Amino acid sequence: MKINSKKTIVFIIGLTFASSSIFAQQGSIEVIKDNRIDALVEKQSEVIPPAINPQINGYRIQLFFDSDRSKLNDAKSKFISYYKTIDTYITYNAPNFFLKVGDFRTRLEAEKIKSEIEAEFPTSFVVKEKINLPRLEKE
Repeated sequence: MKINSKKTIVFIIGLTFASSSIFAQQGSIEVIKDNRIDALVEKQSEVIPPAINPQINGYRIQLFFDSDRSKLNDAKSKFISYYKTIDTYITYNAPNFFLKVGDFRTRLEAEKIKSEIEAEFPTSFVVKEKINLPRLEKE
């Protein structure tokens, strides 16, 4: 009588799994965790509303930059005296402060304003960046 080794190995493995399931123990598991974990899971599952100020690709005019904030504020005041309705933005990128103005959808809009203020701000130039959506004017 010849014994087939592959069948024997399969039989022994099957017998091992069957015997382990027969002798399996019944029990319960108690999970002990910090209550802050539930708070984190709840916070992560919250629905986040859309951004209040959504941004789009557009153009701004960079008027001025300097490491002295007071010079930048003077330039900002000067610009606001000409254009009260155009927003101004001050950013800091070490070691300089940058004054940018406007939320222009097209380069043409930005170039128009730039040409009007070129006498007062000769070093100004148009930059492409994320802008706020233009305001809707009330009638």
